[in-house]
Amino acid sequence: MSLSVQFLSLLAMIGTGIGAGVLMDLIGTGVDATGKKSIIRKYAVPLEVVGWIVIGCASFYVLFVVRDGAWRMYDPVAQICGMLLYASIFHRPFRFLGRILNMLIIKPIWFIVRLVAKIISRTFQLLIKIVRFLLSPFIFLYYKVSDSLFKSAEK
Repeated sequence: MSLSVQFLSLLAMIGTGIGAGVLMDLIGTGVDATGKKSIIRKYAVPLEVVGWIVIGCASFYVLFVVRDGAWRMYDPVAQICGMLLYASIFHRPFRFLGRILNMLIIKPIWFIVRLVAKIISRTFQLLIKIVRFLLSPFIFLYYKVSDSLFKSAEK
């Protein structure tokens, strides 16, 4: 294995460490942003376990792509270095980028989805009120007639 391939694989493992830091920070921030009684907060630990499993699978996928799956002793050290690199240098830029993406993409899409759902809900409510209003005279007549028709003759 040449020195350039080893250096590339070292950079790839540092990159997976940075990716691990990003994903775990994303999960932690998402859990912290939910309410105290949220179902996401209730299942925070299994969610983190799934996150670590995804990180492990992605790391081994990168190993297969870069080095045909050959694992070296320095790979975990490189991943830990990548996570520390994320925590010390890339934490603030990634958070800033996340806030920008949230403001420009996620919040407008969520607003549109909620707006469409509210319009559909209000339309059904309006239709139900119109049908009730149109049927109210018939319902009134039914109750007036049913009282006189179905009374028993015995007293």
